[in-house]
Amino acid sequence: ARPRLVKIAVVGGSGVGKTALVVRFLTRRFIGDYERNAGNLYSRHIQVDGEMLAIQVQDTPGIQIHEHSLDCNEQLNKCIRWADALVIVFSITDYKSFELLSHLYHHVRQIHPGNMVPVVIVANKADLLHIKEVEPQQGLQLANMLGCTFYEVSVSENYNNVFNAFHLLCKEVNKQQITSTPERRRTSLIPRPKSPNMQDLKRRFKQALSAKVRTVTSV
Repeated sequence: ARPRLVKIAVVGGSGVGKTALVVRFLTRRFIGDYERNAGNLYSRHIQVDGEMLAIQVQDTPGIQIHEHSLDCNEQLNKCIRWADALVIVFSITDYKSFELLSHLYHHVRQIHPGNMVPVVIVANKADLLHIKEVEPQQGLQLANMLGCTFYEVSVSENYNNVFNAFHLLCKEVNKQQITSTPERRRTSLIPRPKSPNMQDLKRRFKQALSAKVRTVTSV
């Protein structure tokens, strides 16, 4: 039998580290410099509670607030509809990204009424305490108010909490799918890639590494 499919979308403001978070989860590696996110879809297999699952992770462009409302295009809304679960990311060094959280959460719930889609809130860049604009307790309190699990992570320094955030969503979705109908499990607005999109990851690694080499050489 095919592994059960779990679809996760990663959303949040610009520059909060969404791509770095996705790549860290998929490869355990961290590289600090990335080209602007093009909204790539990645996949891997992961074992959860003894069962092998096929995980798809949809990286998304950064979101902004425009005239007191979210600037969400239809492609982003399709990603949110497609997802079985969501990771909402903000940076502790960017208060505006924290202000997006509540707006973005309620937007997700409008697209997925009934609170059936699990949501995890991730506070990234926990290592940059010297330039923080958001206290850890603020993120935790908001997550509790919204009914979400909260993780504070440093994508650059620690893999464990990154893995734990995705692992929790996989477990929640897997439990839902076991009790759901086959028709619901087949619903998908973004086709499953024919193979894991690791070539794109390798290209990003090479670009980031070559950029670092050029910087060192110029110095």
